[in-house]
Amino acid sequence: MATTWLIDPMHSEVQFKVKHLVISTVTGSFNSFAGSALTEGDGFENGQVEVSIQVDSVNTSQDTRDQHLRGEDFFDAGQYPTITFKSTSFTKKGGDEQYTLSGDLTIKGITKPVTLDVEHGGTAVDFYGNTKAGFEATGKINRKEFGLTWGGVTEAGAIVVGEDVKLIFNIQLAKQAEVAAA
Repeated sequence: MATTWLIDPMHSEVQFKVKHLVISTVTGSFNSFAGSALTEGDGFENGQVEVSIQVDSVNTSQDTRDQHLRGEDFFDAGQYPTITFKSTSFTKKGGDEQYTLSGDLTIKGITKPVTLDVEHGGTAVDFYGNTKAGFEATGKINRKEFGLTWGGVTEAGAIVVGEDVKLIFNIQLAKQAEVAAA
């Protein structure tokens, strides 16, 4: 039986962290995203994962910085409104709760393979009888490989924005109806 799981946006977060001036970290998030996992039954190994993130929903709690991130120097949300991820493999590693999720990440029309470490937090039934599954996926990308090449430097020579970006996805999936595999 094939099972479809949808991201529950009320109980999920898509975040990133990047160094600022090489001395501190700025955390941001995307507030609008959707995604799904297609699995065989209730097991997640070999599941197929897809996620779509709305670039204009970027939020770092600073309006001026958020506008800069949406603009041509960074994401160019007008021309590239979505970031997408489509898995190529989802495999167990070590213990029952640890997985490796590999797939193709597309930012600004540039697609590169990425690998995320995934921890399955478990599965539970909520107050309404809905089955939910929780995951935390983490990884790192080099922003310049995806066309995010803006590179300000201070008068003292400090780099304004680091190249490495940490990705953190805290995702709760809601189980949908199971259907017989075709």
